[in-house]
Amino acid sequence: MARDPDLCVVTCALTGVLADRKHCPGLPYTPIEIGEEARRAYEAGASVVHIHARNDDGTPTFAPEVFERIRQEVRARCPILLNFSTGTLEDDVSQQCGYITKSRPEIAALNMGTMNYSKYSSQKKAFVFDMVFPNRYEKIIELLRAMNEARVKPELECFDVGHTHGIWPLLDMGILKPPLQFSFIVNVLGGLPPLVEALELQTKVMPRGSEWEVIGISRCGWKMISSALVLGGNVRCGLEDNFYLPDGSMASSNGELCDVTVRMVRDVGRKVATVEQARQILGLDPADGSPGSPS
Repeated sequence: MARDPDLCVVTCALTGVLADRKHCPGLPYTPIEIGEEARRAYEAGASVVHIHARNDDGTPTFAPEVFERIRQEVRARCPILLNFSTGTLEDDVSQQCGYITKSRPEIAALNMGTMNYSKYSSQKKAFVFDMVFPNRYEKIIELLRAMNEARVKPELECFDVGHTHGIWPLLDMGILKPPLQFSFIVNVLGGLPPLVEALELQTKVMPRGSEWEVIGISRCGWKMISSALVLGGNVRCGLEDNFYLPDGSMASSNGELCDVTVRMVRDVGRKVATVEQARQILGLDPADGSPGSPS
């Protein structure tokens, strides 16, 4: 069946790892809180949630048992599709491979290239943070093998055009297989600027027939969501990406951000994909009662 171009998959990124409740009181930390935010996102119209794990004090964790508790809390509340982060500054990805194979989310994010990853304050004339995010092919391949073994769909996170172009050796090796799902991140210092032209270039570089979404970091996110909707892409919102509603007020929950995003999808004449429609659009396995799937 041909893909309906008006259908739009809405993903909500619930919590991230770089911010905490000093920055935004609505950020969820515990598996129960993340489960509740996933329910709010689902009820607002999201079909996918992107998840980082935290300890109860808000510090990041990659412990497979925490990801498994998150999976259980989300599944107890709604059938939304699970997308687990695998991003780490370390070369050792054994914990990431552990929770991919144990919990088997439908999707796992896969960062596709090394980059400067920084934030600069014009007010302070100084960097808030300044680091290198290392993602060598060896690391990417180890994660891809775990995803393939667990039948978990890789979401190819590309912060620059070189990341998108750089998938071709993985396709040539046969370790990465179409249909492909891309996320084009903009407005991270070290990556693409938040421009419509940047998105257009990414869509020209990616293999024909791939699915893609935009991830706009901070307040430019609403303009980039609008751009993606016009260009035919899928969209991502959530407190990981942007704390603020279009009027400048801080969102109290992920559900509030999803409400606005879903309205924008409909306002441009497109349709919000259901969970089952998103499963088909993204080329995921049918729900079968496995750990990541709703029973």
